[in-house]
Amino acid sequence: MSHTSPATYLVWSVLSSLLGAFLLFHLWKFDRFKCLKWNNGPYSGAFKRLMTYTYLTSVPCIMAYSIGFAVIKYKEGLILLPEYGIIPKPWQLWSQSHKNAIFPLYLLFAIAWAFEMVTHLEELCFWLFLVNAGSVQQDWFRSLYFKTWVVGSLVAVTYMPLVTIFTRSDPIKCEAFTFLAGGLGSLSLTLWFLPILWSFPSFLRGLKSNCVDMRTIVRLTTFHELNCLRVVFRLIFVLPFLVLAVDGIRPHQHVNDSMFWTELLTSLAALGCVISSAITLVIFFPRSVEGEVQSRHATREKSLSRVSRQSRHVRRDSDLTDRDSCTSPSSQKRPPSAMYTNSDVHSPLREYPPRDSDHLLKSPGLDVPMPSPNPVFSPNRRVASGIVIQGSVVPSSPSNLTERALHAHDQRTSNVHPFVHNFTSPIGEYIHYVHEMLSLVLMYVNVDLMDGAQQTRWYVKRHYGARAV
Repeated sequence: MSHTSPATYLVWSVLSSLLGAFLLFHLWKFDRFKCLKWNNGPYSGAFKRLMTYTYLTSVPCIMAYSIGFAVIKYKEGLILLPEYGIIPKPWQLWSQSHKNAIFPLYLLFAIAWAFEMVTHLEELCFWLFLVNAGSVQQDWFRSLYFKTWVVGSLVAVTYMPLVTIFTRSDPIKCEAFTFLAGGLGSLSLTLWFLPILWSFPSFLRGLKSNCVDMRTIVRLTTFHELNCLRVVFRLIFVLPFLVLAVDGIRPHQHVNDSMFWTELLTSLAALGCVISSAITLVIFFPRSVEGEVQSRHATREKSLSRVSRQSRHVRRDSDLTDRDSCTSPSSQKRPPSAMYTNSDVHSPLREYPPRDSDHLLKSPGLDVPMPSPNPVFSPNRRVASGIVIQGSVVPSSPSNLTERALHAHDQRTSNVHPFVHNFTSPIGEYIHYVHEMLSLVLMYVNVDLMDGAQQTRWYVKRHYGARAV
């Protein structure tokens, strides 16, 4: 701390501020900060709230630690000592207000590091659960991995602040032991990730052989590559702090006495901390660029359709006004039914009711006409950003129905855990799993899968229920 130049904390301040800006930008693009709400949807449980708030709290704590010490170091400046030359002013010569700020800033850093370890431990336990689950319908919240995460998280959030509190009398020792405690915990978690990354390609090959949906395999492959990058930057974050900590607790320091190695190692630690935290943000809150593009397109189409309807109504009103002014009293009024036929170029409606030959088929054995499978109504859908995508009548595609049915059949008969089929995020996967299972139940009402073949049954709704044809 006192032996580090002000430029070192300036690097930490700039990088942590960039991380905070990226955090705001990503969460705004993700769901317009809706994930920060306490009740974010019907599936916002205590686990997701805990993981969201612990991770998001660590970023402001790191920013406060970096900016606070940068301000103190630049205000205290450098000092000339005959035996050492020009060096940063030692903490013993600081003003009393700056001395009083040392312990709170290091306590914030210890809490932030503890929350980081909670996040990393949750991901480690989750990936171990995901790889070793198999086809057993095991609940994540009742598994041994979840219990391990709970115990490890309690240990992390307890021992990190306690180490800082018990060594606060000497700021140099407080810094060294805080770095040592956090470095050993993070290094152990990072090393435990290496076997998972090594075995994950074979896990993906097993998913392909079990006919898992290609989109799920693409998501898991993306997360595997992000985890590989994050492990590298975690090592860049942890190892420099461990070197400085081990050298700092020794009676004779060699690394900390060198300005070059001190500034190099602390700058590398800042780079690794910020980039690994940014990758964690991308993994926890994965954006769907395709959905964002569709949402913007739907918004544009909705605005254009509103303008088109308004202009059409204006033209219709002007035509009716001109017609009323030019029509003689003896002329016949136009029948109301004639205003809504296909001959009216201004009306977007078709003749109703349609002919039986166009849209209705006679079902065999029943007097009630059966709807044709060709026209399918797509209802209104509300996307995550709140935009409503208008529904329409589109021709159905048998291949679409077969794809959904095949995906459901593969998920039911696969030897892979259902969590894998619906994986989206380590903290949101269970929610999406419940949602997807509900949609599959609704789909199986209309689709029967027998011996691997899809046999579609069309239903005729009556006032007393639905009867299969």
